[in-house]
Amino acid sequence: MAPTTMTADDISSSSAPVVYDHSKRDKVFTTQDIPSLMEQLHEIQQSGVMDGDKLRSIAQAFRKIMSVENNPPVHEVLNSGVLPYLINMLSLTDKPLVQFEAAWALTNIASTDQTAAIVDGGAIPALVQLLMSASADVREQSAWCLGNIAGDSTALRDVVLAANAMQPLILNIIKPESTSLFSNCVWALSNFCRGKPQPAISQVESAIPAIVDILRSDNEDAKVDALWALSYISDGGEEHIDAVLQCNVAPSLVEILGEESRMLTPALRTVGNIVTGNDKQTQAMLDADVLHKMQFLLNHERRLIKKEACWVLSNIAAGTEKQIGSVLGRYGCMAHVAEMAEHATWEVRKEAIWVVSNVATGGNKFHVQSVVECGAIDSLCSVMDINDTKMLMVALDALESILRVGQELGKDYCSFVDECDGLEKLELLQEHQSDDVYKKAVEIIETFFGCEDEAEDENLAPALDGDTYAFGIPQKQIDESFEEECPANGHGAAPFATYNFAAV
Repeated sequence: MAPTTMTADDISSSSAPVVYDHSKRDKVFTTQDIPSLMEQLHEIQQSGVMDGDKLRSIAQAFRKIMSVENNPPVHEVLNSGVLPYLINMLSLTDKPLVQFEAAWALTNIASTDQTAAIVDGGAIPALVQLLMSASADVREQSAWCLGNIAGDSTALRDVVLAANAMQPLILNIIKPESTSLFSNCVWALSNFCRGKPQPAISQVESAIPAIVDILRSDNEDAKVDALWALSYISDGGEEHIDAVLQCNVAPSLVEILGEESRMLTPALRTVGNIVTGNDKQTQAMLDADVLHKMQFLLNHERRLIKKEACWVLSNIAAGTEKQIGSVLGRYGCMAHVAEMAEHATWEVRKEAIWVVSNVATGGNKFHVQSVVECGAIDSLCSVMDINDTKMLMVALDALESILRVGQELGKDYCSFVDECDGLEKLELLQEHQSDDVYKKAVEIIETFFGCEDEAEDENLAPALDGDTYAFGIPQKQIDESFEEECPANGHGAAPFATYNFAAV
């Protein structure tokens, strides 16, 4: 199946489901049988007669040896020297049953940490060729093996793609001979697109129309894998996002966002990737009415869904003024985000703070006034005592922007800050270890709240200076003293899993 990124508990495995062989009627093979099996292979090689039944039995025995649920003895199998024999069996086009068992044995190897041995042995071209076999079982097994290989690492994924495996795989998705073949090929496709650095768009864009067609099917497992594939493709530059949008997938994605299903996470991830693009790409999601689904997502019981919904909103709010206005114009949305920025779990709060900050720093003065009315100042002040320098700067930049707009509009936003203990927190930030945080806090206090030191100086008793009284000390001395005692002075500015399997 496929993963979710941004967290491990929401990312499914890169391997297809595991099925183990527990039939009591079949012989149980162990590593003790390896010498005998290898002897049989040598005899067949010396005779020059490719006995299909014997070869099939030997290949089947080796894949059963590796079909144990825990710690399959892959090293013992590879050390026996059987790998070249199994790879050669893939080329026996007149013996599809042998090809099937050999591909199965190789798939079991590919489900361990020895996947690279298959690639180094030269199996990829033969496995790609078998995607066009006359036997549906052979095609399915080859797709399964290639999916495991591609899911092992980006380096091996690129080897699979370079061998032109994508096109024959897509053909099996477009015209599947069975539901099982269809599902396994879609799963393999998700692994073909997975991982960073990403594949070049030229290597995966041909899969997008097939993915969109899969979303119209009734196979939920396949739709989940297809959505993960789409999320991997869209998680790139504008070229990747354009390739996704050109297939008119936005309405389908938005429709899924309103449903409680396993498709929700990958669909939301894809939408989030799209709105990280340029303003035109973001607008495509707005035109598909993605904001209509936000209340459902923000109220979702799962933390990850709330977090990613805020991530989507923060990227929309980083767009044009019109797009910021769209977020603010969605009834109740911004107020909910501001509340989450103050009271949700920290992972969700961070994303919600970004939404507030992007509106406050990128919107016009009326947008800023609107976000303040939604509770932005309380939200921003609530995070000014956290131990996260980056988010402190995000909050401080947003607060500074709000206070500046307040001055322009004649709004007493400073009193709002004071009422939620924001001024006290700002004063404490003058002792912060980060020079950037310290400077920003000082700047905000001096610009919008006046210089308290001057007020205090007015109450100093006059000092005798010659025949006259002087108040305080010369300004130059104040500056030098400040530099020496400043608490911030001298401080500087935050393998894919695969699985073994066996048949019933």
